[in-house]
Amino acid sequence: MINWSWNNDNTNMSTLTTEPMYTIQDVPGKGKGLVATRDIPMGTRILSEEPILRIPENLPHCETLRSYVRLQVDALTPNQRQAFLSMHNIYADDSASKYLGIMRTNALPFGQDNAGIFLDACRINHACDNNAQKCWNENIKRHTVHALRNLEKGEEITIYYLGVTNNREARQEELQRKFAFTCACRLCSLPPDQSRESDIRLNEILVLDHLIGRDGLMGISAGSSQKLRHVDRQVTLYNEHGPNDSGLPRAFLDVVKITVVNGDLARVGIFAQKAMLGWAVLGGNDGPNVLENKALLKDPSKHGLYGRSMQWKTAVDDVPSGLDPTQFDNWLWRREKPKRPGQVADLRNQTTFPHVYGLPDDKYITTEFYSSSDATTHQPRRHWLLLAEIIDIYTETRFQVDIQDITGVSIPLIFHTDGAGSEFVPSEVDTGCTVATLYANRRGFMHSDPAICLKESSNLKIFPMMLRDILALSDRVQKYSVKRNGLRTCHGCDVPNQRLEREGPQVRLQES
Repeated sequence: MINWSWNNDNTNMSTLTTEPMYTIQDVPGKGKGLVATRDIPMGTRILSEEPILRIPENLPHCETLRSYVRLQVDALTPNQRQAFLSMHNIYADDSASKYLGIMRTNALPFGQDNAGIFLDACRINHACDNNAQKCWNENIKRHTVHALRNLEKGEEITIYYLGVTNNREARQEELQRKFAFTCACRLCSLPPDQSRESDIRLNEILVLDHLIGRDGLMGISAGSSQKLRHVDRQVTLYNEHGPNDSGLPRAFLDVVKITVVNGDLARVGIFAQKAMLGWAVLGGNDGPNVLENKALLKDPSKHGLYGRSMQWKTAVDDVPSGLDPTQFDNWLWRREKPKRPGQVADLRNQTTFPHVYGLPDDKYITTEFYSSSDATTHQPRRHWLLLAEIIDIYTETRFQVDIQDITGVSIPLIFHTDGAGSEFVPSEVDTGCTVATLYANRRGFMHSDPAICLKESSNLKIFPMMLRDILALSDRVQKYSVKRNGLRTCHGCDVPNQRLEREGPQVRLQES
């Protein structure tokens, strides 16, 4: 459940009242920090600040940079200079670069490849379960900090220093390397079993991040259903990790891309609204991301990616009514209904019959395809089958065929079986035949494109039919053998009829 509901005026509260929301004071074990002086509602803009010093992040650490910083420090007012010099410096041993050391320790990124000193914002301490979000607002040219949840009077305000919310070990290593401290926040201090659960969750979020972004626009076009399931799972993990995670708006924006490519304006509107609400909490109603999504909501069909495919085509107002929350979520995420044992399979179902771009990756293991009892060895948790057509054959070294799925995406299938492919009769392996590969996954190679490596000959079947003909047969089975709304379609008149009895033999493919 996403809890983004708040008074929109909260994001501008700091400009509407002179009552201070925080004070800078000593925090046990952390030096100086910001502490709330009153209750702060979620979404409130806690501060909005311009930098007093700035440097390009890509400028090398040399005498030119030291001189550049020194000139800016010399131009500060006495109060600003005193505040700057009182900041922590983890490079204190280098007396010749004192100013630069303070900059490197405390500077916050802003704009395009810049970093700066903000007198108040740079005093905010880190927590891996931070309760506030830092953001550079390009529209107002200010660094802003907003409350991620309701904060209580006397509570320390914290932000996240790192770019990615990684597992505990990776976070601790990066914080020690970059900032020379060991984090002891609530998330880093969980009991071992809870910390392990948290790490597994965060690792999977990062894996899904890779899979969602993999293959670019072609990956979205050819593997939309799989991409959508990845984001659905990622949002679930974010919500388990903590309320209103800063990664949620970007996840919703991923769904906007997936649905707009497929012409699904109803879902585009809903997910753009979700993303906009999230960005407003993180950066305020005047933030660039909020304004961009507001413009998108006015006419989603003007999105640059709209209609590359119209397979999910809906109008903006094609949103079902009368559904309970679970039913609505199932519709929103296009979740498939559970299959009954023995139910006739639909070969176009991308959950059981994924396209090439929907296959799992051998380096990025997700719980959608695999399960593990020890987090090191993995076994398939369900069945999946790649259907693809042979388009070329190679026998120079190891036996290999190039195969192409129904979306036109091709990939090598390399025979790493005990017999190096000799288990298959050569006359049965021909271009135009369809291969069905059980538990197929994409394996990456250092100097070549991904491929599917077949290790068990029993996981491959070859059919002397073109893929489009097999799918056409499946479509007929779905049309005439599957009941829809209690009715089965007649072969003769092509009309659904509740009195129609099942006739003739029926092909059954069991889905898991």
